[in-house]
Amino acid sequence: MLYITDYHIYTNYSDGTAEPEEYISTAIKKGFKEIGFSEHLNLFRTDLTWCIDMQKVPDYISHISSLKNQLDNIKIKTGFEIDYYPGKEKEINDIISSLNIDYAIGSIHFIGENTVDSSEDFYNGKSFNDIFVHYFEIVFEAIKSGLFDFIAHCDLIRIFGLKYQGNPEPLYRHLAHLMAKHEVALEINTNGKNKPLGEFYPDVRFLHLFKKENVPVCVNSDAHNPGRIGEYFSEAYQLLKDAGYTEMCTFNRRERYMIPADFSLLST
Repeated sequence: MLYITDYHIYTNYSDGTAEPEEYISTAIKKGFKEIGFSEHLNLFRTDLTWCIDMQKVPDYISHISSLKNQLDNIKIKTGFEIDYYPGKEKEINDIISSLNIDYAIGSIHFIGENTVDSSEDFYNGKSFNDIFVHYFEIVFEAIKSGLFDFIAHCDLIRIFGLKYQGNPEPLYRHLAHLMAKHEVALEINTNGKNKPLGEFYPDVRFLHLFKKENVPVCVNSDAHNPGRIGEYFSEAYQLLKDAGYTEMCTFNRRERYMIPADFSLLST
């Protein structure tokens, strides 16, 4: 049986809809071997309703730790999705280093003071090509920072289906090169299918570039409710198979481990 994991899940500690126990129950029914929780964490804004309150961080870590000790039919991992800001690497590192977690996900939601995924209004009157390139430049910096185990939805800038005019392959090629160089894993994020984009992150046309660089990969749902755990995973696994992948990565105490992935055995 394929060793199925999902490390990108939100509970009601941030902007998820349910308690951790509900997600675990669903994951067990779907045959998952591991799931990891990844509440949104922003260290520089206190007005974001989609992020965990810093005062609740100890309770969250304690809660998930207690669940790890209660279950032996599924592995439970603790993580955070942490907003990256250029120039704030020390502050982010200080917090990550103080947390007892299995993995740290880096994400880029902000360009300046504005989020790129809240409203298409952000793009009005601007050159999408310029925004696209700027976004990738921030992702590059996040990878080079050495702070994160993998990057969430690495081309989130595509969320509203706006198109880069020209060939973005050089950007993806450099992205893959940096991920390999700095040992940062790639996430195939299936939640893009539920957005106006209607596709996975990253752009699947370029998965072969990541395989060529031997960038480790995991498939995640970005689930905000239990029903979306493992959503579209069969399609994602087929894409990885077609790109030549034969392994996926798992995480434990900030260490990455590779496991064989025989995608032909997928049954969910």
